[in-house]
Amino acid sequence: MFNILLVDDEKKITEVVKAYLDKEGYNTLVAHDGNEALSLFSNNDFDLVILDRMLPDISGEEICEKIREISLVHIIMLTAKTEDEDKIDGFNLGCDDYVCKPFNVKELVLRVKAALRKIRKEEIIKVNDEIEINTLSHEVRIRDKDVNLTNTEYKLLLLFVNNQKRIFTREELLELVTDDYYEKFDRIIDAHIKNLRQKIEEDTKKPKIIQTVYGVGYKFGI
Repeated sequence: MFNILLVDDEKKITEVVKAYLDKEGYNTLVAHDGNEALSLFSNNDFDLVILDRMLPDISGEEICEKIREISLVHIIMLTAKTEDEDKIDGFNLGCDDYVCKPFNVKELVLRVKAALRKIRKEEIIKVNDEIEINTLSHEVRIRDKDVNLTNTEYKLLLLFVNNQKRIFTREELLELVTDDYYEKFDRIIDAHIKNLRQKIEEDTKKPKIIQTVYGVGYKFGI
């Protein structure tokens, strides 16, 4: 799995961007100021950094310089400055790409995906002896047997595995794992969950991997 550090003091922006990155199966940690960003970077192994240029305590330029002293990680700089000289300054500091605010989140995600394709990092995620997921090939094994999942089923399973303590509402799952406009009604999630359970649960009447939280939504159960 790819690890991404998202640094921006605007919480609404980080919530939206993180949701899109989570949907793609990335592990995203968020920092809302420079000190928190540097602390997270020093204690984690990141494959890519999305860095806002304007932060309340330490500038994005200074953070970029500090990261470049110890790492060649791919850095995408977010900025409200659009002058060519400002962009040139950013590249001189060591950032790899520039995105000007306000930006299209889908475009940002495409830039992230393009950068990470060059790394092509494979990781096997294992949960107890039940689940094994290859995040590069999207191959899934349940109790040592290969399971063929649709793209939506794969996204659902990966989302639950990566957020094992979180309860998701139907609306949240709908936004995170579905793209087609005709699927944008919350009960379609129940159908996807039902199909996924048929492929991964030993007993669909008593599911233990994906459990229903009545009146709320669903959660990871093992």
